[in-house]
Amino acid sequence: MNQLNFFGDLTGVLAPDVGKPRLRAPRETSERRTELKEAAAHVRKCPRGAAALRGTARSGDRAQERLFSHKQQTNNTKITTLILTMAQAKIQAKMSEPPCTKFSRTLSMADRSGRLLESLDQLEMRVEALREAASAMEQERESILEMIQSIQNGQEMRNICAGEREELELTANRLMGRTLTVEISVGTIRNSQQEDALRRATSIIDEMVKKLLDDMEGSRHRLQAMHAACVTEAPPVPIDQKFQAIVISCALEDQKNIKRRLETLLRNVENAEKNIKIMDHQKLEDPKANGLPKK
Repeated sequence: MNQLNFFGDLTGVLAPDVGKPRLRAPRETSERRTELKEAAAHVRKCPRGAAALRGTARSGDRAQERLFSHKQQTNNTKITTLILTMAQAKIQAKMSEPPCTKFSRTLSMADRSGRLLESLDQLEMRVEALREAASAMEQERESILEMIQSIQNGQEMRNICAGEREELELTANRLMGRTLTVEISVGTIRNSQQEDALRRATSIIDEMVKKLLDDMEGSRHRLQAMHAACVTEAPPVPIDQKFQAIVISCALEDQKNIKRRLETLLRNVENAEKNIKIMDHQKLEDPKANGLPKK
């Protein structure tokens, strides 16, 4: 231990510029300084001692160089890690951005075509939904008109007094007028053959309507046969083969409209027959209606 202290003291005397930081010799007494000078003179005379002192100084320099190199390598590693982290953050931010709505030049022709096709498919679904909604509203309008006419021509309307009947008829006429102000039209695209088939089917139904008052029973059977030509399931009545061939040539939407019109006519005929039977029954029960004196 004393030998190490001795050589440490010699470093400040013999090699003041070797090694960093520079060592300062503590303040000693005059006797200590004299002793150190003598030891230094002895070391200069001894080559091995001087070489050992210089080797100790060089070892300190190499240790300091290794420490500086390790610190520099650590700093380089930290800088590299920071750069990679920033790059990954930029990539994540770019991926999380919403897609650009502008037409990009980097898209391929197939991608552009696919996007346009997807948009058109969505619009087609909306168009079909619009047509279905309009068709449903048109059917609702027809149903309301039919119900108003049924109330106006029903037997219950005849069984009330004249004053109340007049008020109800005014209300029914007002509702009828308001319903007629609603105009809904769903057009159908047809070719020339479908146009001709629709015209012929409409003409046949119109002729049948004209004959209803003349032959109620025969017209009802004919309407049933025509309606059977418009349904897919096997009907319980004979089918009008000629009318079925005409209906098949019509457009699909026209076929639905023809079927719906025939169903309405059949309901009206059945209601009219019921009303006629009720009126005949009331005439049989009322002696004045038959011209017979009241008992």
